Amino acid sequence: MVDGSVPYGCAPARLTVVRHGESTANEVFARAERTGDPGLAVAEETDRQVPLSAAGVGQAEALGRWLAGLGARERPHLVVCSPYVRAVRTWEVMASVARAAGASYGPAPFDERLRDREMGVLELMTPPAVRASAPAEADRRGRVGEWFYRPPGGESLADVTLRVRDFLAEFGPAAAGRRVLLVAHDSVVLAVGRVLAGIGGAPAAAAPSQVPNASVSRWVRDGAGLRPVEIGGTRHLGAGR
Repeated sequence: MVDGSVPYGCAPARLTVVRHGESTANEVFARAERTGDPGLAVAEETDRQVPLSAAGVGQAEALGRWLAGLGARERPHLVVCSPYVRAVRTWEVMASVARAAGASYGPAPFDERLRDREMGVLELMTPPAVRASAPAEADRRGRVGEWFYRPPGGESLADVTLRVRDFLAEFGPAAAGRRVLLVAHDSVVLAVGRVLAGIGGAPAAAAPSQVPNASVSRWVRDGAGLRPVEIGGTRHLGAGR
């Protein structure tokens, strides 16, 4: 019986995607949602500049301990990072902690296609701020649904998937048979899941809420493609996450 899906022929033996630790913007967004205050604002001028919060640095350290604790058959051969400050810093902290524990890792190359979803005119606006200043746009987001909603001047998650697919296709030959780690964003995790599900396959995760800060998502080779074994895992963060 044909199930109608066509697996994506991605070359790595194992692909792991880590979401960056909590950022200062994540902190502001969470506080705005709790209080409903549309006046709370992110300090940075652009999304690319948003750094880790103090809690996010601690989460990156926990990720470094997780990385150092991987066995020889699980450690990544290749690491590629989003160019956004919060992702770069997450990897810097991870690598530093891992090196201190005896696991050698250096700087990771960046790729723009691993950047976070671009929100256009809504960049760095909290949900309460959007509801207060652009209620029609907030309503349209609800009607269209998160996967296909494209803010003016921005991207939908489907758009992110197109550039992530391009990255995986180009990166594939260099990654053949190797273990790969990407340090990026929740939107990239969702996009990777969508690409690896293949044509007609169901995505591994459906909403950003399934990809917490500093979480680990993993796919392993299974026949012609890669299958998910963990999405948004946070066991390495312990009870304090």
